[in-house]
Amino acid sequence: MTDFTELYHEYFQDVYKYTLVLCKREALAEEITQETFFKALKSIDTFQGNCKMRVWLCQIAKNTYFSYLKKEKQNSEEREEAYFDHLEEQLIHKEAAFQIHKRLHQLEEPYKEVFTLRLFGELSYAQIAELFEKTESWARVTYHRARLKLKENLP
Repeated sequence: MTDFTELYHEYFQDVYKYTLVLCKREALAEEITQETFFKALKSIDTFQGNCKMRVWLCQIAKNTYFSYLKKEKQNSEEREEAYFDHLEEQLIHKEAAFQIHKRLHQLEEPYKEVFTLRLFGELSYAQIAELFEKTESWARVTYHRARLKLKENLP
């Protein structure tokens, strides 16, 4: 049987039902069945007739389904690994943030307040200088020194 349209119409339901039994999900069964006929079309010339066409198509469907499962397992493991890497990264950042806050709490004035106003309060150097009745240059230098002091004792 060389007319692929006839082949498709004759065996589609059989392959679909077989695939549905394997995967138990209609949408996936349809997808696997379509992929099966696509693969069969590409390799129809290799069909030697040693078995019935239905058997050959169902074998392709089974292999396609198992390949799908293998890929899904890999994707699932990769997603799980990425999730735990992200979680670990968040914990590391939280610990680092805690260490910075702890060191900031120990910082003497005016370094603590200037650093806090600049970083957390998002004030400009000019606004910080105005609050302390100092120059903008003083605010920049004080902030820079506060950063250096924080870095000194961090791991």
